[in-house]
Amino acid sequence: MLPFTGYNMSDYFQHWLDTGNKIAAGGATLPNIYCVNWFRTDENGKFVWPGFGDNMRVLKWMVERIEGKAHGVDNIFGVTPQYDDLTWDGIEFTQAQFDRITSIDKAAWEAELKLHDELFDKLKYHLPKELAEAKTRLEQRLMA
Repeated sequence: MLPFTGYNMSDYFQHWLDTGNKIAAGGATLPNIYCVNWFRTDENGKFVWPGFGDNMRVLKWMVERIEGKAHGVDNIFGVTPQYDDLTWDGIEFTQAQFDRITSIDKAAWEAELKLHDELFDKLKYHLPKELAEAKTRLEQRLMA
């Protein structure tokens, strides 16, 4: 996306960090952030997650988390639902399939973080220290 940003990407990131800080300082609750990867594949290259219509199962858990009604398990990235935290009515989706889509491939993330090194080097002019600190914390959790 770097070629499509109208100004220095480091300044762009700093803008959003500043915006979040201003909102929080005003007493507002910042939104929860969730990350999903619907595109995990099995050993045959087929998608494990059944498809778009079933995304509501995870979205329901997210809303319940926000409302304080759902639980999850901590991992290096945050909180993940457990298999029993999601509603599986009307679908055959096994614990093994769930484990596959929620697993963390440490080797893949180590490679990903090397790409982050390249990006951070490109953005070193004005790179917000919060981003470098967040990356360091992630690396430490990954190595633990």
